[in-house]
This record gives sequence, C-alpha cells and structure tokens, in this order.
Amino acid sequence: MDQPAADLHVHTTASDGTLTLAELPAAAEADLDWIAVTDHDRIHPDLDAPITTHGGVRIVRGIELKVKTDSQRLDLLGYGVKRTDALTAELDRLQQDRVKRAREIIDCVETRLGVDLALDPQPGIGRPHIARAVEASSAPYDYQETFDDLIADGAPCYVAREITPIDRGIDLLTDACPIVALAHPLRYTDPATALERAADLDAVERYYPYDREVDSGVVDDAIDRHDLLATGGSDAHDRTLGRAGPPESAFAAVRERLRKAVR
Repeated sequence: MDQPAADLHVHTTASDGTLTLAELPAAAEADLDWIAVTDHDRIHPDLDAPITTHGGVRIVRGIELKVKTDSQRLDLLGYGVKRTDALTAELDRLQQDRVKRAREIIDCVETRLGVDLALDPQPGIGRPHIARAVEASSAPYDYQETFDDLIADGAPCYVAREITPIDRGIDLLTDACPIVALAHPLRYTDPATALERAADLDAVERYYPYDREVDSGVVDDAIDRHDLLATGGSDAHDRTLGRAGPPESAFAAVRERLRKAVR
C-alpha cells in the first residue's frame, strides 16, 4: 500500500476527537504534511482560512456533515470550506440540536446507572464524549460497552437527532467548498445506492481504514463512471493520524483543486 500523502479525515476536540488543533502537527507522520480537519457538523472555530499552515503542516479547513436520504444516512466531507451565511445557519441549528440531544442522553444514562457524569454539553458534543465520561465514572461500563449497551442506535438511552436532508446538504456544501466528497462509502447499509449519490459530488473517500475486508472495486468503478477525485483519511478520533489517506498519485489532483480555489 502506498504511503499516504495526506490525511483528509481528522476530528479534533472541536467535535468528538481527542487532538487539539495545536497538537496536529506533532501527531502527523514525517511525510504527512497535509491534514484536513473535518469535525462533525462544525467548522473548527480557530481555523481562519480554508488552508493554513501550523507547525509546517498545511491544515485544510473542512467539515463532516451527516445527511439523510429516504433509505439511509450518509456522511459528506467538505474541503476548503468557507463560512457562508446559509451553511452557518444550518450548522448553528445542528449544534443546538446536538446539545439538546446530549442532555437527554446524559439524563437517561445518569438515571439508569445512578452516577453523575459531570458533563456539561457544549457545541460539538457527540456520543463519544458521553461514552468517555461513563468509562471515567464509577459505572461498570467501558467505552465500547457504553455504546453497545446504552447509547447505540436502538439502545435504551439512544436519542435521535435532526439530520440535514441530502439535497440541502449537497447544496450548502457545494456553495461553500471547492470539493465535496462522499465519506467511507463501504460503511453504509447500501453502498451501491450511496455511491450513486456521488454523481452529484466532486469526490469519494477511496482510502479508508475499514475494520474488515472490503471490495474497493465498486468505489473505483464509481470514481471512473462519475469522474470523481479520490480522497481518503484515517477518520481519526484518537491521536493516531495517517492510518489511511490518498497516495501522491491521487492527492495531486485534490491539492491542485484546493490551491486553485484559495488563490
């Protein structure tokens, strides 16, 4: 497998990651000098331009936006994002819903387990924050057990949240970003249908650390059929970057599109 030239899917403490913006350069591998910060439903508040340089590493201001279709939920990645009024309004709405949802989940977990999680929901909060708080409490649950038994979809303390319709999400990100990609296409319940929606996008996440054997041929077919850029990244929520990402042969076109957009 070729060495990644970039990691274009990284989460920070602005959503449910564990790395701060200042820690990203040190966490990058020696040959990894492009990183995209793609926090959930949020543009990192401390990135003041679509592309900046921190500690010798180029940081692409991005976003991961969850959207819903008639049959499934998908994730879109926007790269080089600009703060349009319409996108800002939608993200504010989504963050308000995230905070409300988190409070409901926390109340349920605390009541069910008889613990105080001492967790004050703030913008960017997600279920990983709650799972970490449970693991750190006196409750007999670790991080994964909290998800599986308490807060996963359909679990006793699960609370659904508001999701942006896909056509609305594509419009918002297309207006704000030079590149919009379909994230991790082989994670969905219906990858074929998800990949058909990539026809409306600029790219698809071709390089991704799936935890199982996958047939990437269907992704390659979609890239060829719809003339898409091939992006990729580690989807890092922890402190390890570079587990996956586009090699130089694929990243060159992505880098050129981003640079043209910010000239």
